[in-house]
Amino acid sequence: MPPTSSTPASPTLHLVCGKIASGKSTLTTRLASAPQTVRISEDSLLAQLYPGQIASLADYVACATRLRAAIAPLALQMLQAGVSVVLDFPANTPASRAWMRELFQQADVAHVLHYLDVPDEECKARLRQRNESGLHPFSTSDADFDAITRHFVPPDASEGFYIVQTSR
Repeated sequence: MPPTSSTPASPTLHLVCGKIASGKSTLTTRLASAPQTVRISEDSLLAQLYPGQIASLADYVACATRLRAAIAPLALQMLQAGVSVVLDFPANTPASRAWMRELFQQADVAHVLHYLDVPDEECKARLRQRNESGLHPFSTSDADFDAITRHFVPPDASEGFYIVQTSR
């Protein structure tokens, strides 16, 4: 039954899966507009914590691993306090999704894995626009997109997530 004005919503962990420039941050911003909901953005935090230090995929992995270790207890505390959390972190591999699964299982809250299934060429076109705007903290080339996308693994129902797929 949907919550009423006198019944607070149950906290939910929202996760996003999609290639670079598939619309993950746009979606997470929209999801975070719900009451009692907080968005945590990996790109924003990495840019603030490691300015100019992420020049390769290996740099990203090292910094993102440290960030996830620091963010996990905070996200868990928010969920346990009744706040929904929108993780704007890419749930693009089984390993990253396993980390996220631990969060909602430890907090004993609902979750939704939002999967944005957008063709590579559309993502690349959006990526070029994003790079030209200069508004995103990281610039990614088509070659970088291809290298990163090689690691992308779409979510599978066997992983045990509640998946909401959006195709564009």
